[in-house]
Amino acid sequence: MPLALVSTAETPAPTLRDVTLPPLGPGDLRVRVTAASVDPVDTLFAGGPARTIFGLTGTVGLGWSLTGVVTGVGAEVTGFSVGDPVAAVHRDVTAPVRAHAEETAVPAATTALLPAGLDPVDAASVPLNASTAARMVHRLGPADGRTLLVTGAAGAVGGYAVALAAHAGWTVTALARPDDRAFVLRAGARALVTELPGPSFDAVVDGAVLHAAALGAVRDGGAFVGVTSSSPAAPERGIEVGIVSVEPDGARLAELLALAAAGVLEPRVAGRVALTDFGTAYDKVAGGGQRGRWLLLP
Repeated sequence: MPLALVSTAETPAPTLRDVTLPPLGPGDLRVRVTAASVDPVDTLFAGGPARTIFGLTGTVGLGWSLTGVVTGVGAEVTGFSVGDPVAAVHRDVTAPVRAHAEETAVPAATTALLPAGLDPVDAASVPLNASTAARMVHRLGPADGRTLLVTGAAGAVGGYAVALAAHAGWTVTALARPDDRAFVLRAGARALVTELPGPSFDAVVDGAVLHAAALGAVRDGGAFVGVTSSSPAAPERGIEVGIVSVEPDGARLAELLALAAAGVLEPRVAGRVALTDFGTAYDKVAGGGQRGRWLLLP
């Protein structure tokens, strides 16, 4: 029986258990996990708020983003074979086993083949974070010569947002710490600022989840995109506010992995620990300030 991190009604905090994998669905892949990222949403299970947010009642698996090797293919799946190296986003928060496991099952529709030349461990930092960044940048529409501020530009989502926006033609300024300058400029930012400016940008991608504070950097009639928050930014001064969440898409993930393999996106890893040492990674992520993602290695 494989090991997996789960959350139960009695013990909401992550607990490592032997689990029985559910039957392989016709549209699913069975995957032996190579590495899985620990993301801020995962740490919300420690005190139980994630169970309330997602309306969870029973035992559920943990972890969104993974790489691995296909060990089984559902009857209706095409394009994948046993032995293929893959990456995936596991979005089903009700599933009994998810990414933080030795082996799991994922929908083929949210999975992509790993391209040659991309490290299969480091690549586990890409699926959830790059997919989220891509949705945020896409939500703004074409660059058309506009200026963009990315908050949290050295973070896991913000770093990918800088690179994707610059690749799409935006003139990007990064909000980050002074010692992040080399990274954000390498990612494609034209400049670094260390404090939120006044209303001087056509748009903001809010990787730091600042919401109302970051809205102040947008010019009248501009655009703001952030992720789901308990205190989301509200439209003002004619600013269009967009709130996005990740929607896993295997085809889009394949494009993002190709950009990573080509060097456009830089997978960043803060640390690696064994799955059995999950507490270290969860504590680091909960403490914030990490550059890149902590990865669990079964």
